[in-house]
Amino acid sequence: MIKRTLSLSDVFMILINLIPLWGVWFDGWDPKQMFMIYCAESIIVGLFTILKMLIVTQIKKKDIWENNGAQTMVSGYFFILFFILHYGFFVSIQLAFFFNASGLLHSMNPIGILLSFPSLMDNYTKGLLLGFIAVYALLMLKDFIFTGEFRNVSLGKLMFSPYMRIFVQQFAVITGVIFLSFGGGKIFMLIFVSVKIFFEVFVNYDRMLNLAEKRQRIREKINQSGKQ
Repeated sequence: MIKRTLSLSDVFMILINLIPLWGVWFDGWDPKQMFMIYCAESIIVGLFTILKMLIVTQIKKKDIWENNGAQTMVSGYFFILFFILHYGFFVSIQLAFFFNASGLLHSMNPIGILLSFPSLMDNYTKGLLLGFIAVYALLMLKDFIFTGEFRNVSLGKLMFSPYMRIFVQQFAVITGVIFLSFGGGKIFMLIFVSVKIFFEVFVNYDRMLNLAEKRQRIREKINQSGKQ
């Protein structure tokens, strides 16, 4: 499901992703430092997802939790806790693999890795990280708050929204570390950023999630009518 037109939000995402590529190719930026940004981006996405879920929880209080076809109403805080543990597991693996394979840090402790982030970043990386945070903050205001989506979106949809991106990103980061270890940072940055932009900007994840929700509702209605 490819987008036919791009929104202003999509343009912002393209531009912020092109900055590291430009820096590596034309200004001598360290590719390992830029890959740190993409690892940190996974954390940024997770934190903004938690913030969105907290906002929705203040309105809905509870939402439908599905488990093996059974549906129960659970607190929004349960969704948040599950997301922190589940998403945090994937991010921890990504961080541990990247830092060990790249030689920047030899640690399997997620807390230790997070605390070491600032000391490992140069000024370019810190500035770019702030840029990513600012873009995600603006996108949340524009596409989530000002549109009123926070009043209608389900907590389940919010919880699963980062996963398609994180799977693509994890594969790309892990593959990128292999290229970096052989000195192919520039070439892989070009491939990585191109693939990342395609999957993050041009693939319509919202439509895919909406279709999945509709199919789930249809299956539920069929099951209910069959029981009757």
